[in-house]
Parts: sequence; structure tokens; C-alpha cells
Amino acid sequence: MDLLADNSAGPVVLLTGGTGYVGGRLTPRLEQQTVKFRCLARSPEKMRSRVLPATEIVQGDVLDPASLDRALQGVHTAYYLVHLMSGSKDFEKEDRQAATNFAQAARNTGVRRIIYLGGLGDDNDPKLSPHLRSRHEVGKILRDSGVESIEFRASLVIGTGSLSFDLVKSLTDRLPVMLCPRWLTTPTQPIAVDDVLAYLLAAKDLPPGESRIFEIGSEDVTSYGDMIREYARQKGLRRWLISVPVLTPYLSSLWLALVTPASFEVGRHLIEGLKNPTVVRDRAALDVFPIRPMGIREAIRKALGEDQAVPNPS
Repeated sequence: MDLLADNSAGPVVLLTGGTGYVGGRLTPRLEQQTVKFRCLARSPEKMRSRVLPATEIVQGDVLDPASLDRALQGVHTAYYLVHLMSGSKDFEKEDRQAATNFAQAARNTGVRRIIYLGGLGDDNDPKLSPHLRSRHEVGKILRDSGVESIEFRASLVIGTGSLSFDLVKSLTDRLPVMLCPRWLTTPTQPIAVDDVLAYLLAAKDLPPGESRIFEIGSEDVTSYGDMIREYARQKGLRRWLISVPVLTPYLSSLWLALVTPASFEVGRHLIEGLKNPTVVRDRAALDVFPIRPMGIREAIRKALGEDQAVPNPS
């Protein structure tokens, strides 16, 4: 039976990026909603084991425009959680093309709303990293499509499996003494993954309106250095951070590649973004949504609890 033939259950919610960290956690929450839920997947057979039997899976690729027209048929709300940084050396170009393809297909098929998760950072900062600049460019492409777009901008997402948080974990777990570049003091406003998911779900039920950008973060402004110290405190580890002014992003990425599971390229791009302050300057999200994000200590405590709950592979 054609998975896309029956739309009798009402408007469809489509998720892209379902195999990613946030998308993978959003999937079971959407499956609990009273919606007809569909996932876009390049390899449907790999996706099937991750979802419930009732969840539709349609083959498609954001870099293949023809596949998107079919996948978006009957879709009311589409979650765009795609980021090509880990799979492409020219991720800015590919993210731009993917967003353009998706935006055009969404407009052509009558999608009512796109919900997108991007990154914090000042658009007017001439030194904004390529990673953050690309995140903002994707949001603009989606808004310019004419389809109502809700863009959430977040800093580091705290939770087991989040690449940025796993960098913090790996550094702290493995290095008793750390030579710390200046980016470890850059202001940042992380957010717990559960709060990100709450915002993404709540956006689905907003009344129709204009495209909006919401900056989201915890109640705490901190730094990567302070997160390392708090993580170490909760784990009962003694760690020493020694600041050095000469550890360049290039050398930092080599350092990260030695002590973390992150690849060289992804680590380099993440570090380039860490030099930019990522704090909430517009607090409109607190006015529009009833969500009150937890603080850093609670977020790290929950992440550590999740980590301990995951059995070690045999």
C-alpha cells in the first residue's frame, strides 16, 4: 500500500533529521501526539527499527528536490532538523542547497508551517563562525519561502548524545589537567534537551501567524569552562584548567580529536563557533510559551542520570 495515499487521519506532521540527536528524541514524543506522523529518511529500512509501526516512512533526501515533493504531500507542519556539517567538507554550500530545496518544495505542496532548530549568535557580528552563519542562513532561506517558519536558536544542548555536550564530557573525563584556550571563557547560555523538545512540540500548536525567531536558553549564562567545572563537581572529579592564549582553533581541534570521539572536521567547526558569544538577547520565547527552562546544574544532573541509565555495550 502507498504510504502517502491515505490522508484521512488529517494533516500530516513530517520530521526530517529523525536519525540525529534532537530528531531521534523528538520522534517518540510526536508518536504520542494525535497527529499523522511521517519521517523523511534516505534509508527507510534503517529508520524502521527506530519508529512505531504506525509511523510512516518515506524515502527522500533534502539534496534531491524531486523526492521532497512526494514526501511533503498533505503535510501541515514540517520539522526541519537537518545539518550537514558532519557529512560534508563544504557544509555551508550543501546546507544552503538543502534548505532551498526544502523551502521550495514546502511552498509548492502547501505546507503551512516549518519548525527549525538553529543556533544562537549575533547576526551583526562580522566574526560570526561559518557554522553559526550557516545556521542563520538556513533559517532565512526557510522564512523567505513564504511558508510560516518558526526558528528556534539555541546554544549547546545539554544531554547525553549531544555532540557539544559530549565534548565537555570527554574532555572532563579524560584530562585531569587541561590547557584551555580563550574560547572556554566565552559567554554561552546552554539549554537542556528536554526543554528544546518542549519548545519544538509547543511550536506545532501555535496559532497561525507570521514567521518568528525565538532565542531559547536556560536561566543561566555560563561558559564552557564553568560547565567543565560543574560537570567535574557532580562527577566527583578534581580538574585543573590552565588558560593559555596561544591555542588556536586549529590546534584546539587537533587536541579535541585526540581526546574525544568527535571527528577532526566537526570538532574544528564547533570550536570556531565557541569563540562567539551565544546568549539569549531576545526573551520573547518566555512570553509566548509556558516553558521555563531548567538551570545548568539540573540539566547536567539529568544528563548524568541518563548516562548512567544507558547500559554499557558488551
